[in-house]
Order: sequence, then C-alpha cells, then structure tokens
Amino acid sequence: MPNKQAILVVLIALFSGLAAACNGSKAAPEERAAAAPGKAGTPKKEIVRTLTLGAYTTPREVYGNAVIPAFQKEWKQKTHEEVRFEQSYQGSGAQARAIIGGFEADVAALSLEPDVQKIADAGLIKNAWREGPFGGMVSRSIVVIGVRPGNPKGIKDWDDLAKPGLAVVTPNVKTSGGAMWNVLAVYGAAFRGHTKAKAGDAAAAEALLEKVLANVTVMDKGARESMLTFERGIGDAIITYENEVLAAKNAGRAYDYVIPKSTILIENPVAVVDGYAGRHGVKDVAEAFVKFLATPASQEAFAKGGYRPVDDKVAAGFADKFPKVEDLFSVRDFGGWPQLVKTLFADGAAYDKVIAAVSEKK
Repeated sequence: MPNKQAILVVLIALFSGLAAACNGSKAAPEERAAAAPGKAGTPKKEIVRTLTLGAYTTPREVYGNAVIPAFQKEWKQKTHEEVRFEQSYQGSGAQARAIIGGFEADVAALSLEPDVQKIADAGLIKNAWREGPFGGMVSRSIVVIGVRPGNPKGIKDWDDLAKPGLAVVTPNVKTSGGAMWNVLAVYGAAFRGHTKAKAGDAAAAEALLEKVLANVTVMDKGARESMLTFERGIGDAIITYENEVLAAKNAGRAYDYVIPKSTILIENPVAVVDGYAGRHGVKDVAEAFVKFLATPASQEAFAKGGYRPVDDKVAAGFADKFPKVEDLFSVRDFGGWPQLVKTLFADGAAYDKVIAAVSEKK
C-alpha cells in the first residue's frame, strides 16, 4: 500500500493539472518545443505569447502585412519569445461594443477617440493612453470623395454631392467611425463657410448634410464594406478615407478622388485594454506593441499604406504622396469630441434629426 505522503503528492499533481487546464489558453505563455536540442539533449522550449488585436476595418493590410510581422521580428530578437496575433476587424463603433461586451482584445486600434473612451468608461482601459507618443494616435488621414475614373459627374466639392439624382455611398454612423468622420467633414466644411452655406450657420450646415445623406444609396457597417460596395459599381461617389482610395489605386483598381477645399483631419487612436491584457498575462507585450506603432518603421508602413503619418519627420519624407488641403480642420476646432458628440451624434442631436428628415422624404 502506498503511504499517505505519496498519495498526497499524486493528488496535488492532479489538482494542479486541472487548475492549469481551466485557466484558458491565454492565461499564461505557451511553451513550444524548438528544433534545436538543449544542453542536456532535450528539446529547448520556446515561449509563445498570443496577443489579440481588435481594430477597425481599414488598416487590415497595414497591420497584417507590415506592422505585425515587423513587431514579431523585433520582439523575438529582444526577448527570444514568439508572439502570435489573433486579429479582428470591423467597424470602429461595432468593435468597441464587442470589446465592452466580452470580446477580449488586448489592444484596441480604432477609428476615433470616443470609441476608445467608451472602453475606458467601461473600466477596461485604466492606463493614461492619451499620454502616449503623439497623444495616443498612430495614424492620420483625411475625408475625401472617391469618384469614377475621369470623374464623369464633375464632382469638385461637398455641394456637388447634394445634387439631385447623384448616388452616394457612405457607411452607417451607428456602427462605423469612418461614417462619423464623413459627417463631420461635410458639416464642418459647411459651418466654416467653405460651401454655399454661410460660415457659422449650424442650420445651413445641417441642411447640406441632409441633402447629401438623401442621396446615399447604401449605408454599410464599416468604411471597408462601403469601399467594396463602390467597387461593385454601386454609386457615383463615395465619402471615405483618403487611405482607402490610395490602397485601392495601389492594388490596380481604377479610381480617382477629389480632395474638397475644406475637410477634416482624421486621427486614429490605439490603447492597451488593461482589463483583458492583464488577465491574459500579456500586458507587457501589448504595451510594447502600442509603443512600436509610434516608431519610424511603423509610421513608414502606415505611410506606404496610404495613411498620413503622425510623426512629422516621417511625414516630411512622404510629402509628395499627400496633397495639401486648403482648409484642413480638426475636432479641436469644434471644441473637441465631447462637444461634437453632444452637438451631432448624441441621441436626438443633429444627425438623428437629419436622418429622420431624410426618412420622412423617402
């Protein structure tokens, strides 16, 4: 009969194994046998970490094809650890809601600041993410008008999108950060007096927005889906990110685009989702990845992917790629995001009133 001490050792080992199995695959680094044997002739074990990225739709290729592989290489050289990435891409608003609802992303790379703030308000982001390099932003773009080759409709500015009979494509504000940027671009340009509307006239700015949205034929969930809709031949024009059109042109698709006289500067934030990264034991990797996005190497990757870099030194090297805008404004020119959300996007605010008016007329 085995003695009591031996039985106790066996039971402890069994319970330890069960506890480890119940912790989940991301609770601790995974160990994988490497090809080269260790000093004792046994396989040398390599640490494998898994990082989950929850992002908005448009930077999929930049992250997947350039930034992530570069980070994996650098992290391996520094730590001898392998980092695997699980990637999720959808409209910025939808992605924020998914993360709040239980999608355990370790890093959130979204279209606009309010979506990151929603995750922070839910208690999942506890770090001072705005204090990171470049204010927590990793890329920039502008809102432009994509048109068919040769611009057959003669579209030159926002007022042209309000012409009767024109078919416009833009995503849905309720799910897409890109859609919110698009609305801000039209409304802001009108409010600043760079359309037929009088400067400072909020009612006139809303009226132009209503006319443009009345011409929208399809409202997809995200900016990338809208671009795919446009590629299928739907619409005469698309309101979109400049980087989306540049990416399509680089892929050989026949598009032209118009930079309106006045448009908004898009700024895209990123943050470590502490609540999940800490639970998964990958907070150090997540923080390193976020810092890596601000490096010149990453900024150059974003620039090559059609984004305007947040690093001015890198931006100077790509100045010929990105035309200047006559009147480039930002959310700060309208009091910042809290004020804009209250004025335009809160329940019952200007956007809801415009959409209701459009629906009544259809």
